[in-house]
Amino acid sequence: MMEAFKPYILSFIPLFVAVDAIGNIPIFLSLVEGSSKTQRRKIILDAVITATVVAVIFMFIGKWVFSLLGITIPDFQIAGGALLFVISVRLLLPGAQKNVLTSSHDKDMGVFPLGTPLITGPAVLATTLMMMNSFGVAVTLVALILNMFFVWITLVKTDTIMKMIGSSGTRALSKIMYILLAAIAVMMIRHGIIGAFLK
Repeated sequence: MMEAFKPYILSFIPLFVAVDAIGNIPIFLSLVEGSSKTQRRKIILDAVITATVVAVIFMFIGKWVFSLLGITIPDFQIAGGALLFVISVRLLLPGAQKNVLTSSHDKDMGVFPLGTPLITGPAVLATTLMMMNSFGVAVTLVALILNMFFVWITLVKTDTIMKMIGSSGTRALSKIMYILLAAIAVMMIRHGIIGAFLK
């Protein structure tokens, strides 16, 4: 029974780490500060829809773009892994924060910067394509939808989560996620090197 769910679990976890729903909470709070409950709900909905649509579109056109440019999957694994590693290291550095205009109060902030690049950024796009290559479209799509549902729950329950774990707990969880993201990046580079040079 567990064997049937194994691909979904193995696909869900890297995407969960890349999305980093918990780590986005402090930035989300700073963006929606002063917004009403109705406005906040609209921002969350816009963000989740945007993030999901961008990721799904990339799932289906990513390989086509690669073939157009003559890029192979191992090429992308190495490049995507290197990019993920740099992103994770930068986020682990003291005082580092995601490249987002946290002072923005634009009505479309659910689309940008929350939907993309905060929720669905380079890390999620790279990981999505890798999971699709490893486990197929159906498994990756289910894992992606589940992750986006988790993001929606997390953002809706942001105040409750902050009361439970506090700002220090949120930062600690984010750091752990970034370390895991760095490890996934190394794995992607390793698989890319094996695919490109050792097969």
